[in-house]
Amino acid sequence: MTVTPEAEVIHHLPPDTPADDGVESIAGATTILAIGNITSRVLGFVKEIQLANLFGAGRAVDAFQIAITIPRDLYDLAIFGHTNSALVPVLSEYAARKDKSELWALVNVLIALVMFFAGILVLFMVVFTPQIITLYRGLPRVDFALHPFQLDPSMLTQSASALTPEAFNKTISLLRLTAPALVFMSLFSVLSGILYALKRFVYPAFGAALFNAAIFVSTLLLAPVIGIEGVAVGWVLGAIIQLGFQLLGLRGAKLRLVIRGLPRALRHPGLRKIGLLYLPVLLALIVDVLVNRPFSYNIASQTGEGNVATMAWATNLREFPMGLVGTAISIAILPTLAQQAMRLDLMGAFRDTLGRGVRLALTLIIPASVGIFVLSGPLIGLVFERGAFTAADTQHMSIVLRLYMVGIPFAAIDLLLIFAFYARRDSLTPALVGMFSLGCYIVITLILLPHLGFLSLMIADSTKHLIHMIVSLVLLRRRLSGLGDQRLPMTLLKVGLATMVMALVTWVLARSVAELFPAQGLRERLLLVFVPSIFGGLIYFLLASLLRLNEFNLFVMALWRKLRRR
Repeated sequence: MTVTPEAEVIHHLPPDTPADDGVESIAGATTILAIGNITSRVLGFVKEIQLANLFGAGRAVDAFQIAITIPRDLYDLAIFGHTNSALVPVLSEYAARKDKSELWALVNVLIALVMFFAGILVLFMVVFTPQIITLYRGLPRVDFALHPFQLDPSMLTQSASALTPEAFNKTISLLRLTAPALVFMSLFSVLSGILYALKRFVYPAFGAALFNAAIFVSTLLLAPVIGIEGVAVGWVLGAIIQLGFQLLGLRGAKLRLVIRGLPRALRHPGLRKIGLLYLPVLLALIVDVLVNRPFSYNIASQTGEGNVATMAWATNLREFPMGLVGTAISIAILPTLAQQAMRLDLMGAFRDTLGRGVRLALTLIIPASVGIFVLSGPLIGLVFERGAFTAADTQHMSIVLRLYMVGIPFAAIDLLLIFAFYARRDSLTPALVGMFSLGCYIVITLILLPHLGFLSLMIADSTKHLIHMIVSLVLLRRRLSGLGDQRLPMTLLKVGLATMVMALVTWVLARSVAELFPAQGLRERLLLVFVPSIFGGLIYFLLASLLRLNEFNLFVMALWRKLRRR
């Protein structure tokens, strides 16, 4: 039998890796991450409402959005924004060892490198602020809607509207104010990565919530005095506070800033592993930034007024169940998968852990997606329908959200499969599959565009997730000789049955509440969303118990224990 180099390395790693994390452990970690995600998103939503109430949709907010988007994009493009793909698998390898000296040596050199490169990026943003803003606002677009299959240079136009001198100067001052946050955000990623590797989920789970809370408080106290700059100050303070919170989780850790011995520390083998894992991720990210985002936003902007905003808002609502379920479970099982993947004798445990994660995700994401599908209209009406946002806008956005919801279960399972590749130190395969599915997304959109217009983007997006999931599943099954999924068909059957009953009850209740309370005030909108949601959720919970959906029941018990402790 031929042994691959990767397998040979894995086989000789120290045999002190934990054998397994049970469903209860995964459910507990998922619960922590889900609560943190909910808290962060609620605070983020309150923060956005506060910003809109104070400044409206004027130039000050536009300037602020640019001033935070530029450092955030740089953060995403750098390794600091992708701890899950590159840092956590490698750090988990060292965290699994009894001797943690190599782990802290790697973390210390990572901190030094992050401070150095993030500092250079901050200096670059401060010195070349006008040029960066000009470049950012002047990216070209292609008129796909008019010529979907003809891409020639004459179709290039300037997509960004020109900023007035006053708005341009305001953007410059705000970007110089928010730029230092990049250093603290980058350090936060490294520290949250080590906390994930050590399976200390509470601190990174609530970091974003503290970030949003700091912005809210700063805006409340400073914005009436110094204007939009008060929000920018809150952005930097939020980055500092969430970093400090991670340091609380690493009390007793041997952290120090490496300066003198940096040249020797740079030879740490963990750095090479992280670099090799990150390169494919960076390539996929560049393709996404340069191809996917411009393509999608150009199509949206050219197929009807307000479609860009509709797509952005629907995407935010779509990300809510994805963050609560798909992302939370994926992060919860990644450290365990990464440790199990290091040893050939734990491949069975690896398959079992992944199978448990998939089954848990299915029991949560399918009812969540169907529930949002059924209540899309009332939900959008509650959140958005006021002022210039009309009932017609709600109906239009409801269709968009429903089409997005079709693809969410595929996206959630796909994310688990992607993290399984990351755990096996393979980031190239997900990147290649991602570029293939992106190509399918573009082709499907262009085929459907003449017939369905704007909605072709949503259909293509859901199809893209399905394609990515199928290809990833086939490749992973081949490499693992199965996925420990013998119980998956029965889980799907039970979830499908419980979800259908839940959907029917939710739909009937929504219609009944709408007939009983035909007015469109805040109270009626709240009743229209929460009454069907609560009763639908209770029906699903009862059916899950009767059908013995073990993964769901363990998740509920873990959630109850966490809430009782608080």
